[in-house]
Amino acid sequence: MNQKTLHKITYGLYIISAEKNGKLNGQIANTAVQVTADPPIMTVCLNKQNLTHELIDSTGRFTISILSQNTPLEFIGLFGFKSGRDIEKFTDVKYKMSSNDTPIVLENTVGYIVLDVEDKMDAYTHTIFKGRVVDAEIFNADEVLTYAHYHDVKNGKSPKTAPVYIEEDEPNFKSQSEAYQCSVCGYIYDPAKEDPSIPFDELPEDWVCPVCTAKKSAFKKMV
Repeated sequence: MNQKTLHKITYGLYIISAEKNGKLNGQIANTAVQVTADPPIMTVCLNKQNLTHELIDSTGRFTISILSQNTPLEFIGLFGFKSGRDIEKFTDVKYKMSSNDTPIVLENTVGYIVLDVEDKMDAYTHTIFKGRVVDAEIFNADEVLTYAHYHDVKNGKSPKTAPVYIEEDEPNFKSQSEAYQCSVCGYIYDPAKEDPSIPFDELPEDWVCPVCTAKKSAFKKMV
């Protein structure tokens, strides 16, 4: 079976956010789907290991912030490859609280949807939350970020907790270019494909992964 066939299914890319006792958190998700119009019902599928899952499961409320196509990889990395158990993701992010007291991301977004959980279904490693839409708004007319654009244009990666994550063999670079791979998100820095072409060793020490913002020391040389 070719699991990559599943990548042909069209998705968007969103930040799912929640709050409990003053703790704000959000994560990247692509499995947000409208299932009915009247009443307006949506579902999201989240990994049980994630803090956002824990908060939604406890409070029964969440928001969906719709990302713009121009969203920087660093911003996606903040919500997609870092854990809210280790950092406060909203410290330097512009946001406002929704009508059900959950955070709405105001940066790099085209709009938002506010939901109250009506039901949930176990899905092995994940939970599918069914939510009723209680509020929604459009900020601007920017193009929305699709999962295909994230992968094909931005060269973005999927975290291991994502529903669509497929483990791939590491490519074998035989060129003279010195390729290094991020041990956090899997991003590959290959000087032969960079503009400008700069060997990894010559990158400044404060350089970080463009996907997950991991430090240069997190990169391992590929063989």
